[in-house]
Amino acid sequence: MSDIHLNFLDEDGLQSFLSGLSSYNVDGWLISGDIGESANVIHFLDLLADALPQPIYFVLGNHDFYGSSLSKTTCAVKKFVKNNKQLTWLTWSEVQNLSSGVALVGDDGWYDARLGNAFETPIKLNDFFVIQELCGLNRQHLVNKLKQLGDESVFRLKPKLFVAAENNSKVIVVTHVPPFSEAAWHEGQPSTDNWLPWFSCKVMGDLLLNCAEAFPNVDFLVICGHTHGDGEYHPCSNLEVLTAEADYYVPRVDSILEV
Repeated sequence: MSDIHLNFLDEDGLQSFLSGLSSYNVDGWLISGDIGESANVIHFLDLLADALPQPIYFVLGNHDFYGSSLSKTTCAVKKFVKNNKQLTWLTWSEVQNLSSGVALVGDDGWYDARLGNAFETPIKLNDFFVIQELCGLNRQHLVNKLKQLGDESVFRLKPKLFVAAENNSKVIVVTHVPPFSEAAWHEGQPSTDNWLPWFSCKVMGDLLLNCAEAFPNVDFLVICGHTHGDGEYHPCSNLEVLTAEADYYVPRVDSILEV
């Protein structure tokens, strides 16, 4: 699942969604971000854990920090997850072994303004007004901050990704932001240059390509969301990127993976 935005549901809609999830015969759940907002993301994670008997592996998206700061939300969610063994925040966890030869890693990721038209695009995200670290920045300082966030995500993920590849034949990577321009599906097609600065993470794509090239016998599957448009992209023979479809008010299971 991705971009389920549970804060858009009323109580009846939320209970209906959770009840529907409980009917799936699966071994675990992957959520690639945008579960709620800072004030309620822990509440929704708690509800998901109560409703589902399987382990839940997740990363956070930009919306999950709305109304607060990256640092405060991170500290709060870390503390909560530490006391709930059913929940695994992949950003701050080691390699997860799903089955023989199959590993799971992930990181929240962040759009890094390195692709597209960052300095001239008229498009502004709500992020720039409701996430503390991004508020009040001029365009140059905003771009610098976004590059920093992208670099930090790669710094966290890189060692785990290479360890997973060294010891497995298949590696699943969960992140929020599409790591390639061609995977940033929006309204039925890849994003334009005006959307790409906020809809892609170039440094994450570079990392994935480097690892795939270093381990040609390992299959890499990347799961992401953020843009609300679904699509597949194969940057090389052993690397596939699936971007999940999403709509506000209509959370869904995007796909079921068999490994």
